[in-house]
Amino acid sequence: MTAFLDFEKQVAALDRQIAELREMGDDPTLNIENDIARLEEKSSKLLREIYAKLTPWQKTQVARHPDRPHFKHYVAGLFDDWMPLAGDRNFGDDQAILGGLARFRGRRVMVIGHEKGDDIPSRMKHNFGMAKPEGYRKAIRLMQLADRFGLPVVTLVDTSGAFPGIQAEERGQAEAIARSTEQCLALGVPMVAAVVGEGGSGGAIALAAANRVLMFEHAVYSVISPEGCASILWRTADKAADAAAAMKMAAEDLLALGIIDRIVPEPVGGAHRAPEIAIKALGDAIAEELDALSALPRDALLDAREEKFLAMGRA
Repeated sequence: MTAFLDFEKQVAALDRQIAELREMGDDPTLNIENDIARLEEKSSKLLREIYAKLTPWQKTQVARHPDRPHFKHYVAGLFDDWMPLAGDRNFGDDQAILGGLARFRGRRVMVIGHEKGDDIPSRMKHNFGMAKPEGYRKAIRLMQLADRFGLPVVTLVDTSGAFPGIQAEERGQAEAIARSTEQCLALGVPMVAAVVGEGGSGGAIALAAANRVLMFEHAVYSVISPEGCASILWRTADKAADAAAAMKMAAEDLLALGIIDRIVPEPVGGAHRAPEIAIKALGDAIAEELDALSALPRDALLDAREEKFLAMGRA
């Protein structure tokens, strides 16, 4: 059953009425199909109206929805012959970032991404998608492997940020993030990144300095979380909605600023309501971008990626 967000209360009420009517539907003395159809149409219309005018803070809530597809769902829905590769060959294996070889619509690729988990045990295992240095060093190793064998790199970004704990700092968190970002920029093969949920801080850019950066319609991408920004500027997280609006973290704002290259549409009500449709839409977008990039030689890929990021912020 769908978990409703605060701004979806009216839709939730209609869906409860529909569920109650369906429970009564087994009674042969009642004919309530017309009532159900009317309520379903009303619910669908209301959902479209709500999602047509989401605020940045509401988009943040959608991007964090627990039922939203995660890395493992995209791998299962888009890639064949998935072969996970583990470890950074230095400290250990960080389950917040997963990666491996796969086949994408007939093309051999390296797939890397954040995994948040979808229940308490898996969220603990994957540390809620917040990677430690060994996670970024694993990503570096896999990107280097892809470069060596001429494999395109596809990354799926979904993290609130890199893990901020003392253990991560002791093992060189900032350096690992910087070197992962550097490795993205140094790749001589096509790289396509997709922000599929949250794209938070350096933990996101470390996997997203790509030739083409895609972003789901209701995903968010920013240098800090709205709560973190509000705590710094206003000394209270209660101003998170104001911070979200000020940071221009929604897809349409980032496209206008040249931070991302393409918005991937989501089903009405968000990717969590129709994950198969959302996953296919993302796959189609990735395929188009890889087709366009595959014709470019190594030098052209490097130059285009460099120019893309140097151009950000120019007047």
